[in-house]
Amino acid sequence: MDLDVFVAAHRAEWDRLDALLRRRGRRLSGEETDELVTLYQRTATHLSLVQSSAPDPALVGRLTTLVARARSAVTGARTAGWRDVAHFFASAFPAAVYRSRRWWVPTALLSTALAAVIGWWIAAHPEVQATIAAPDDLRSLTRPGGGYETYYSSHPAGSFAAQVWTNNAQAAAICLVFGAFLGIPVLWVLFQNVVNLGVGIGLMGSVGRIDTFLGLILPHGLLELTAVFVAAGTGLRLGWTVIDPGPRTRRAALAEEGRAAIGMAIGLALVLLVSGVIEAFVTPSPLPTWARIGIGVLVEGLFLVYVFVLGRRQARSGETGDVERLDRGDQLPTAA
Repeated sequence: MDLDVFVAAHRAEWDRLDALLRRRGRRLSGEETDELVTLYQRTATHLSLVQSSAPDPALVGRLTTLVARARSAVTGARTAGWRDVAHFFASAFPAAVYRSRRWWVPTALLSTALAAVIGWWIAAHPEVQATIAAPDDLRSLTRPGGGYETYYSSHPAGSFAAQVWTNNAQAAAICLVFGAFLGIPVLWVLFQNVVNLGVGIGLMGSVGRIDTFLGLILPHGLLELTAVFVAAGTGLRLGWTVIDPGPRTRRAALAEEGRAAIGMAIGLALVLLVSGVIEAFVTPSPLPTWARIGIGVLVEGLFLVYVFVLGRRQARSGETGDVERLDRGDQLPTAA
């Protein structure tokens, strides 16, 4: 596309749209309002053509501003409110998690199986344990009242919950935000979590205290690990979108999946906050082991019902987890 010819052909339309927008303080006639809508649609198409064929920064900037102003005039300004919050948690977030299930469910199963294998390998091979820490340090970790047990009560519950939530939310955000880098950062976060879990299983299993370890990890770990696996699966899906965007353009596909991933980060932050509270207040509590594990199983079950019942219903109704249509950029339709 010859950019100079394109600008010369359409400059008058852009100037006319700008003039109509400047006159919005006064009431436009019916004909002028129709003209504004028509010019807005044409200019949005022009912007898409320039972005795809000859992305001149100055022209793209001017048209983007013009389209945004016209869009506000045509659709009316809208501010986020409690309705948006309710829509997000009742529809967008569970639907987005459900739509990603084919990525995060296998991720969860494979990661758990790998952690179990690592745990068995460590428990069955004393020479491997010796590479992890000195014998005295290992005994200090695994003995009754040792490091694994006192870890959850080593700090005041409130500050511990905040610390745990911050660390886990950061790991989830890395998976979601940096998944576009072909999923490589996601695999690193997964590897760290799997190894840490496997080491705990192996060391406590080597001294016959695997039941104690599970009693400590399951109350909060079920929901916490599920959230991490959801983030990892979504990040891997985003990475795959870079490779295979499907019928969409790569740019449009990344924009759609990226917006959904950012929304997932917000939702998972709340999920991880719940698991952090359980880890700080329930895991180290004097409640019987069965009661602590029962709380963890109950919360995990509620989350899965939230995703696979409510999320499936919303996904089947067309919800994708993306922002509402009025908040998306205008795009030129493309053939599949």
